[in-house]
Amino acid sequence: MKFGCSRVKAIEKLNEFVEKNLSEYSKLRNFDFGPEKRSNVSCLSPYITHGIINEQEVIQKSLNKFSFSKNEKFIQEVLWRTYWKGWLELRPNVWTDYLVELNKIKSEFRNNQNYLSAIEGKTKIGCFNEWVKELKENNYLHNHARMWFASIWIFTLELPWQLGAEFFMQHLYDGDAASNTLGWRWVAGVQTQGKHYLANEWNIKKFTNNRFQNIKLNENALPKVSEKSYQIIKQDFNNPQNIEEKNLLIFENNLSFEITDFRENNFKKIYLVSNKNENRSIKLSERLKKFKSLLIEDQQQRLKDRSIDCQVIDISEIKNIENFYGLYPTVGENLDYLNSNNLRIDFLYRKLDQLAWQYCNKGFFNFKNYIPKIISTFN
Repeated sequence: MKFGCSRVKAIEKLNEFVEKNLSEYSKLRNFDFGPEKRSNVSCLSPYITHGIINEQEVIQKSLNKFSFSKNEKFIQEVLWRTYWKGWLELRPNVWTDYLVELNKIKSEFRNNQNYLSAIEGKTKIGCFNEWVKELKENNYLHNHARMWFASIWIFTLELPWQLGAEFFMQHLYDGDAASNTLGWRWVAGVQTQGKHYLANEWNIKKFTNNRFQNIKLNENALPKVSEKSYQIIKQDFNNPQNIEEKNLLIFENNLSFEITDFRENNFKKIYLVSNKNENRSIKLSERLKKFKSLLIEDQQQRLKDRSIDCQVIDISEIKNIENFYGLYPTVGENLDYLNSNNLRIDFLYRKLDQLAWQYCNKGFFNFKNYIPKIISTFN
């Protein structure tokens, strides 16, 4: 598996999937055939996460090929991440509490042998060990494998979900605070209280085409329990009226200025913001740091090719810049740095997020009822 670090490569992957494999997506999407056979899924999430391509152009490309009814499952999956982000934006304390819990647990498990065996892929569960290897080598896992992995981590290996979520964030090219944290919470049974996801041998064998044998799991575990509940915090996602003739900050989630809602606005200079490990609560792997760095460089080159004044800066250098707006980085490490250093920024929000996030106050099944309305707004 290879992920080219450019918008050109992302568009190539999108076009190839739509032309060759989209028609079979609903039927084959749950199968994990292995890292060398990923044509049944789009593998676009690393690019969508970083804004190299966006949900709207992915959905539009699919609708140019097939009707909404034939594309519905694919479109739902594309917008799952949009939903998770909106859900977390309305309950940002879930992320804050997660980091507090993680910090406490890390010190307790630093020398725990079960934990060390898990992250080194040296458990007694062969499929789990293969997924650890795949995660480290390819920085990607099939969505179904992520669910199996998290379930085994929590209920068979009996490790805290918080450490598993950190492990994913350290390696996944498409890792983001919302989909990763909330996905792990869901598997554990604390996202939807009392409803957990239990991996079982039969399911793994079926959807991996019997690639793995002798899978001994705890298939009767009870869901984890959390005493915490989170109320919705009303947020203002409105944009300022006049955004001309100012500088613009772009974070790692919006790395294609030319497809943003603000591409027609006149900004004096664009600053592409890089965030090093020393500023992060979760330290990224070398491969993931390199991936992000190359995507930032690709955006810088595309801006220069259009004669747009731009510069790559470290997030710590924002304090030296005046008179600017920032494309909203969403709840996560970049926003944490800004808040903890009292860097007050007027943010610019995507129209898609402004529209979609208002429907993220409940579960996804409620959200998906609004998907036709959401996408029709942009078509």
